[in-house]
Amino acid sequence: MSHPYNGVDFRAHPELYKIDRSEQGIFHVEPYKSELLPLWTIRTLETAQAAANAIYERYLAYKAQDDFVGMDMARKFLQMGYTRARRYANYKGGRKKAADGTPIPFGSGDPVKAEIAKIFQAKRRQVTEDSEYQRLKKHHRQMIADSSSK
Repeated sequence: MSHPYNGVDFRAHPELYKIDRSEQGIFHVEPYKSELLPLWTIRTLETAQAAANAIYERYLAYKAQDDFVGMDMARKFLQMGYTRARRYANYKGGRKKAADGTPIPFGSGDPVKAEIAKIFQAKRRQVTEDSEYQRLKKHHRQMIADSSSK
C-alpha cells in the first residue's frame, strides 16, 4: 500500500509536512527517517541511553539549521522510544495477547524497559519544552494554514 509521503523529500518541501502528535507516518518522512532510524534502539539500558542522546544531538543539529521538520521528526523518534519501551514494560514480549489469544497480564513486562521509557520521555520533554521548537512549530502551522487558504 502506498503512503502519501512516499517519494517526497521533506527537506526540499517542508510545507508538505503535517505535524502530528503520534508517530504515525514516521517511516515515510525522508530524508529524516534514514538519518534517525539507524540511531534508534531500546534493546538495553546502555544502548537506549546512547540512542536517546544521539537522537537529541541530531535534534540540536536540525535546530541549528532552523529545520523544523527534522526537529519534529527527532521528537517523534524519541516519542517512539518511549511508547515502544512502555509496551515492553507493561506486557511480557510487548504483546497484550499470547499466540493462542489468551490475555497476557498487565505488568508482566520487563522493568528495564520502564527505565528505558523514562530516558526517552526525558529527552522528548527537552524537545517539546524548548522555546525555539515551540516557536518553529507555531510558524510551521501558520505556514500550512496560509498555504491552504490560498
